Amino acid sequence: MTDTTAPATRVALVTGGSGGIGRAVVERLARDGIAVGVHYAGNKARAEETVAAVTAAGGRAIAVGGDVADEHAMAEAFDAVEREFGGIDVVVHTAGVMLLSPVTTLDLDELDRMHRTNIRGTFVVSQQAARRVRGGGAIINFSTSVTRLHFPSYGAYAASKGAVEALTPILARELRGRNVTVNAVAPGPTATPLLLEGKDQAAIDRLSQAAPLERLGTPEDIAETVAFLAGPARWINGQILYANGGAA
Repeated sequence: MTDTTAPATRVALVTGGSGGIGRAVVERLARDGIAVGVHYAGNKARAEETVAAVTAAGGRAIAVGGDVADEHAMAEAFDAVEREFGGIDVVVHTAGVMLLSPVTTLDLDELDRMHRTNIRGTFVVSQQAARRVRGGGAIINFSTSVTRLHFPSYGAYAASKGAVEALTPILARELRGRNVTVNAVAPGPTATPLLLEGKDQAAIDRLSQAAPLERLGTPEDIAETVAFLAGPARWINGQILYANGGAA
């Protein structure tokens, strides 16, 4: 007898899903048939544009808002995705803040802002994900290859992402027996507004030469790595994947 029951739709929540790498991740997961919650912090219109692009291509998506460092707001965002799609299988935490300055001149208010989003925000989202992601699912955090590349002026940012790299494998071990993988992606220089803003062409050219492939990464390059971890990569767990074209 043939089983005609349709497989359940997999569901993802992508924080920071309205632009840059986050939007590329949303669109890539949607192409794999995953229903997506597109999270935004402040730009609802851009999130709704991303949702419209997904639905126009035949996918399913909704926009959900909230400060990633606010546990109540993120609980509501997770709740909204679960109400709409019936559960959550994949959480991709791309949301982050990058403020650059030499250590000697960094405004400590900027340090606090960055750590609130990048450290507390990652912890809050990981905590919600650990409580909710269904068996067979994946939690994917975001770090940076600057933790290895050691670019000047990135000290505070890299320090905040070092915390993400410490948290990720520990959470993987804490979820023993749940059949949920926990990994982090650490992009190298990637052509997003976050990277390109304020840089002249000479600086961009130098960054382009960091990898043996002699180009900047693209959001789509990073999204392919996420799709791998979200889908077939069931034996990769507790790892930091440096998606940087061989730069480090």
